[in-house]
Amino acid sequence: MNTVTLIKESLLQLFYPHLCAGCGSDTLPPSSQLCIKCIHALPLSGFEKQTDNPVEKILSGRIEFEKATAQLYFTKHSSLQHIMHAFKYKSNKDLGHQLGLIMGNHLWQSHRFEEVDALIPLPLHKSKKRKRGYNQAEVLCNGIAEIMSIPVVTDAVIRPDATETQTKKNRTDRWKNMEGKFALANKNLIENKHVLLVDDVITTGATLEACGQELLQVSGVKLSIATLCYASKI
Repeated sequence: MNTVTLIKESLLQLFYPHLCAGCGSDTLPPSSQLCIKCIHALPLSGFEKQTDNPVEKILSGRIEFEKATAQLYFTKHSSLQHIMHAFKYKSNKDLGHQLGLIMGNHLWQSHRFEEVDALIPLPLHKSKKRKRGYNQAEVLCNGIAEIMSIPVVTDAVIRPDATETQTKKNRTDRWKNMEGKFALANKNLIENKHVLLVDDVITTGATLEACGQELLQVSGVKLSIATLCYASKI
C-alpha cells in the first residue's frame, strides 16, 4: 500500500469511521460490517439442519408448510441486538446484505432448502418502507439469493394496510392485528412454485402465518419459512 492510499484511508476512517455494528471495534475488514470476533460470536441456532426445530413447532398445526428455520438466537442486551438495531433503524443495508449471505450459506449447506424456487420477502406497508428507506426482509433475500441463485419476488403479495406494532401484544392479539393484512398482487409469479417466505425475526409467528396463508391461496404453491432471528420473547 503506497503512502497516498494510506493517507486517504486514514482520513476516511477519521471522518467516516468504519466500525463493527456489533461491538464498535474499528478492527474489521473493509468489506465487512462485523469484526471477526462478532462474526464468530453470532449465536447460530442450527435449526436449518433440524426437522421439528423450535420454529417448526411454533408453526405446526397453524399453517401448511414444508420446512421452517431461523438462523440466530435473539436475546436482549446482546451484541446481536446492536446488530439488528443498526440493520433496521440505522440504514445499514450493507450489514443486512452480509447477514443475508450468512443465512444463504447455512441454508444451502443444510441441503434442506434446495427445492425452493423463489424467495418472498415479507412485505412492509409502503408508509413504513418509505420511513425506513427499505424493506429489511428484501435486503436479507438479496443476500440469500446471491448464494443460492434463486430469484427474489417482491410483488406477488403486498401489505395494503398499515398495522400497529406487534411488540407488546400477546399471541392472540398479534394474530388479530395481522388478520387480513396481506393481499395477493400477482399470482402468476408464484403459481406451482416452492416459495421461501423470509423475515428478520420470528416470535409468535403470527405475521408470517398471516402472509403465508395468503400465499397458499395460489394454485400449486408450497411454502417454507426462514427468518434471521428466533426470539421467544422480545
